[in-house]
Amino acid sequence: MYREYKCLRISERVEAVDEPVVVEEPLSLYVNGKLFTTAMLSPQMKEEFVVGHLLTEGIIRTLDEIESLEIQGNVARVVTKTPKVLVRRFVVSGCGGASSFLDETKLPKVEAELKVGRGAIFKGVSSVTSSELHRVTGGVHSCGLFDEEGAAICITQDVGRHNALDKVVGHALLKKHDLSRCFVASTGRISSEMVLKCVFAGVPVIASRGATTSLAIEIARRVKVTVVGFVRGRRMTVYSHEERLIRERR
Repeated sequence: MYREYKCLRISERVEAVDEPVVVEEPLSLYVNGKLFTTAMLSPQMKEEFVVGHLLTEGIIRTLDEIESLEIQGNVARVVTKTPKVLVRRFVVSGCGGASSFLDETKLPKVEAELKVGRGAIFKGVSSVTSSELHRVTGGVHSCGLFDEEGAAICITQDVGRHNALDKVVGHALLKKHDLSRCFVASTGRISSEMVLKCVFAGVPVIASRGATTSLAIEIARRVKVTVVGFVRGRRMTVYSHEERLIRERR
């Protein structure tokens, strides 16, 4: 979603133009009557974002733990079956300026039997980098969820790569897809928070055309998440748990 704004375009000449700009809006999320977070995100797929965010932040483990979910304008209200919620007031900026409060030293390991071919990884990353909204605005990240063959289950765009990941996870949860049999492809950097979100969602593989960080690699190696970066052209760099990648014959 984007809006057009009147502005001046300056190059060899100066001209007044209507420029498409991606929409960014706040969404305040209340859990059991208390403010949990205010996220700055693209306005589409709000329900998917809320469900995915609750899962990847460790507030719920299954969709059944949500008793009710209501979204009105820029406010979402959720009631969960778990009476005790760890409340934090974080503002999630466009590129994830706020870090998750999760303690990575207490994380479970992702025990998944998923095997993915390099061709599927290339296919997934190619799919998320072909965003029409990005082509028009240049202002969004794209994230997708794919099966072991590289077929798209869900692809979405958002001003923040963390938000886009939450949305595809939420979509999978609502549609009852088995996340342990899927991999994530993203256009953005693979940070420690992206890996942490995959752990709580049970996603075993995350790939991106971009770079990763040292902490993301260290956490991924401990919790059995496969991190693949710099997926460009016909090359990629595998930083952790390469055993999940199938070496295909040429």
